[in-house]
Amino acid sequence: MRYKGYIPLLFTLLVSNFIFAQTDSSYLTTEEVLEEMLQEPTEEVDNSNLYDIIEQLQLNPVNINNADISELQQIPGTDVESAKLILEYRNKYGNFFSVDELNTIRNLNKELILRIKPFITVKNANETTSHKSRDENVNKSFTSRTNLLLRSRYSEDLQMKSGFTENKFAGNKLKSYNRLLINYNDQFQFGVLAEKDPGERAINDFSSYHLALYNMGIINKLVLGDYLLEFGQGLVLWSPYGLSKGADAVYPIKKRNNIIKPYTSSTENNYLHGIATTVAISEFAFTVFYSKNKFDANIDSSTGEILSTSEDGYHRTQTELRKKNTAEENLLGARIDYKNNNFLRTGIIFFQSKISNEFLSSGVYDLQGSKFKFASFYYDLYFDKINLFGEIAYDGTSVASLNSFQLFIGRNFAFITTIRSYPRNFHSLHGFAFGEKSGSTSNEFGIYTGIKWKLPIGLLNFYYDQFKSPFATFSNPLPSAGEEFLADLRSKPINKLETGIRYKYENKEVRIIQNNSNILVKRIKQLARFELIYYPVRQLRLKGRFEYSSYRIAENDTLEKGYLLFQDIRFTPNSLLNIFARITIFKTDSFNSAIYEYENDQIGVLTNRALYGEGIRWYLIIRFRPLPLFAISLKYSETYKPKEKTLSSGLNEIPGNVDNFLSFQVDIQL
Repeated sequence: MRYKGYIPLLFTLLVSNFIFAQTDSSYLTTEEVLEEMLQEPTEEVDNSNLYDIIEQLQLNPVNINNADISELQQIPGTDVESAKLILEYRNKYGNFFSVDELNTIRNLNKELILRIKPFITVKNANETTSHKSRDENVNKSFTSRTNLLLRSRYSEDLQMKSGFTENKFAGNKLKSYNRLLINYNDQFQFGVLAEKDPGERAINDFSSYHLALYNMGIINKLVLGDYLLEFGQGLVLWSPYGLSKGADAVYPIKKRNNIIKPYTSSTENNYLHGIATTVAISEFAFTVFYSKNKFDANIDSSTGEILSTSEDGYHRTQTELRKKNTAEENLLGARIDYKNNNFLRTGIIFFQSKISNEFLSSGVYDLQGSKFKFASFYYDLYFDKINLFGEIAYDGTSVASLNSFQLFIGRNFAFITTIRSYPRNFHSLHGFAFGEKSGSTSNEFGIYTGIKWKLPIGLLNFYYDQFKSPFATFSNPLPSAGEEFLADLRSKPINKLETGIRYKYENKEVRIIQNNSNILVKRIKQLARFELIYYPVRQLRLKGRFEYSSYRIAENDTLEKGYLLFQDIRFTPNSLLNIFARITIFKTDSFNSAIYEYENDQIGVLTNRALYGEGIRWYLIIRFRPLPLFAISLKYSETYKPKEKTLSSGLNEIPGNVDNFLSFQVDIQL
């Protein structure tokens, strides 16, 4: 399991005053929100970067006294209908006096209000960062408006992997993460980050910094250093991470873009480095940006062409070190966004990218050359109960598009359908769009339909997605197709008890070798889950889950199956102490029928485990705040497979049948 990308999420991401007692409860809310929105994992990856989406909102909460309908939808779980209820109330009664006033809005879900509290704030005009307000607040001390946030995390596999025993890795086993963030009065933000993966030599093998200025007259935002740009639905420009299909069938499908935002993650690729600024004039926002950034690539020593790019960020071995920062991208562009109250948001963008080396092409549709140009248009329209949104992008060769229709019937029913068309010869260097292959913007056509329906027995989420790759892919030598659907029902049959039932079906064409030939066959995967969550007292949550999976190749009727059973405990006796513990028993026939599970971790870390074979996994997390400005946390985890002699493979192979891991984290807020 790769623990890279632990996002520094500083306990001060909460609301206005950044109090640590709030942070503990905010962390619990964040964890539950992400679990609902995340895609069902199908591979073992570290999704810690998704925390950045949530925590940036906690660090810069949405002001519900001036937010429009699109800005309100950036709050996790807030759909169009809920946003409209908030706007209608504000238009009728004026600005909110406090966040708790949301409870007076008729038909606004009370559970939603509890969930969105860490991500919203209430500020009036005289509290904004205008020049007038700054003059009126000159008597306030500098320190009262400044927050200094420091996070340090150190973790280590207690077992010795073969990369260390064979002296293949340049550095030691320690993984470290350090980030400093300084925030002043919603006008200024400075951040610096240093990260080291296990096996790397330097404690700052990856480093990042940014300086962001906000609301300086007509300059809405100015960012120097490392930053991200998000546009439309992510066809040409987006963060290196995003949400996709998951237990919430409606909310994650629509991307809600931030024009510019500082880069606060430790993912070592696909971010920009340079300068970007947005000027707001009336209903228009004009943005210009420039980036000059190096990236890891495998370059042919004789031709100088890029054979492949590396996205894992590892620099442990001589081979990996030779790829480090060997290529460079120069990117320049501009965009115009238009906003008409709560009816329309639209924008156009154009940018060009020049790479220091040409890409080696092995096929007519593969990425080739060193100069690229992109243009795109997005729209977001609202008509009463209907929301139309999408993006159309051009890369100089072909056109890709994503178009969606969202409908709300009453307060209890939401429907969405999305059509995506990504040609084989469309290539996006910085895109991350919705699709079957999360983030992919090439060689895919699909139609997705989802509903969210509040029934008397609970909340039902259902989606059906059908897709095809019209041309061969890296894993399939022929055009392929597939379909999947998921049904998830969450209920509260009695007070203090929640139940969850989920079923997922996936039918895809995959390659197998038969009679020395590659053929496509149908691979059917099914998953069934039953979950119970019980709150015997306010401070204690008990969560149990049983999950069954099956894997079948239809042509030869090969069937593999597995199950997982876990019980976890979350105990929060007071605002100073949080205790998490989980024990999992699993058994599967092979890796094909592996069951993936997200688990609690340090704040800012979001990992999932592929559990396969036969064994037990357990972990314990203790989070303690001995002082108001200081918090520490410790996690120990262990996986035991009694029938194995070694675990993992290659440079990550561990002798024996135990894999254990220790992580320690310190958070300081001044």
